[in-house]
Amino acid sequence: MTNHGVTEDLVRRRAEHNNCEIFSLEEITLHQQEIEKIEYLDKWCRDLKILYLQNNLIPKIENVSKLKKLEYLNLALNNIEKIENLEGCEELQKLDLTANFIGELSSIEVLKHNMHLKELFLMGNPCTEFEGYRQFVVATLPQLKYLDSKEIERSERIQALQNYAEIKKKIREQEQAYCLKRAREKEEVAQKIQEKQKKKKDEPNPGFDRCWYTDINNTMPDPLQDKENQQHTEEENEYQHWGADEDNEEDRAFWEEPTPYTPESRLETHRYIEEKRRAKEDLRGHKKKEKPPRTLITTEGKVLNINEPKLHFSLKDDEENNQFILDLAVYRHMDTSLIDVDVQPTYIRVMVKGKPFQLVLPVEVKPDSSSAKRSQTTGHLVINMPKAKEIIMANRKAPTSAKPSDSNKSQTNTRRRQRVERLEVDPNKYSFPDVANIVQEKERTGQGPIRLQQQKAVEPEKSYTDSVDGEDVPPLI
Repeated sequence: MTNHGVTEDLVRRRAEHNNCEIFSLEEITLHQQEIEKIEYLDKWCRDLKILYLQNNLIPKIENVSKLKKLEYLNLALNNIEKIENLEGCEELQKLDLTANFIGELSSIEVLKHNMHLKELFLMGNPCTEFEGYRQFVVATLPQLKYLDSKEIERSERIQALQNYAEIKKKIREQEQAYCLKRAREKEEVAQKIQEKQKKKKDEPNPGFDRCWYTDINNTMPDPLQDKENQQHTEEENEYQHWGADEDNEEDRAFWEEPTPYTPESRLETHRYIEEKRRAKEDLRGHKKKEKPPRTLITTEGKVLNINEPKLHFSLKDDEENNQFILDLAVYRHMDTSLIDVDVQPTYIRVMVKGKPFQLVLPVEVKPDSSSAKRSQTTGHLVINMPKAKEIIMANRKAPTSAKPSDSNKSQTNTRRRQRVERLEVDPNKYSFPDVANIVQEKERTGQGPIRLQQQKAVEPEKSYTDSVDGEDVPPLI
């Protein structure tokens, strides 16, 4: 990550615990962000109480004097050479400057204005090697309770104050010697940089051999693309092996070269590491650019099944509701904005972080009626896709609790139907009377000879007439 200053995006990302609100932020951690300058915090975060800026590349303390509520400032492992610009931090109680390059020990006199300062850390700085270092700090800052994690005794402070004039004189002399040494180091670094630049200019076509792997014809269609890609991969592997050997030699020469421990050497080391990392990222990005795009639909119009994000899924045919249900096991903690769903009549396509998941459907569906939902517990993506063809399903009545008599009747009817079927198959197996002919004659009523039916119907009337008409009975009028 390349970052030479404090940016609003960086501060907001580090303010997640405060709902990304920076105006009311009281604590922020900005360590290991390759920051080279403190800026904007005194305008954006006026309520800061704790500020972590350790392990960066900050050469100067600045733009923090307006943080009136600041109680703890951590600037360990940076390139600071002087203590300054902290007078406005009225509530400052703890200041950590471990492992910096502070040689001007007299610069601690500005901390006299920080009346609440209780702890100061200067371990790992050149000034700690000065004779009388601790006595000078103890006598200069009477409000201090701890110096380099060691408590300041009352007797120690009294003794330091008694010898303060003599100690201060020694510190000034050692500071002057250190400043001369630093001036020579800066000149040597500047001279070294000029020599390297001149050497690069004198080299014929510097870095040309490293660009031979770039293929300017990679956008041209070629029927032998697979074969060339295989050959290109072999050549790239060969280049990587050759480049790795050269990089190893360069790394060995860089790390074995003796250099003084200075802010310039630390910055140079960081630049070298950053350059190597960027070169690897560029090579990796070049590989990604050269990779041909994924074919989702062939030139003949055939839709392909693709699962590039390698997600588990299941496709259920819900016949009762006449729809398909796709359950896609999307990453649980992934933001929904990184998912794009496209339902087509014959297939469905889901883009997950730019990677396509595509599935051909067995029958056509209705894209306009489809719906997609995300599970809040598992994170799965569930897509309902109604089928295009309507299917008429038989009405299935829900089972109801039948009465005992109804169940007995249904069981009896079932048994009877089973017996009738058995009679029709082989009636000789049963000894009860054969009623088949009776049933058939009953079904033939009204279909047989009319003479037989009339005879049966008229006979009662004839007998009735004969019995009524007698000699003694008068005729009916």
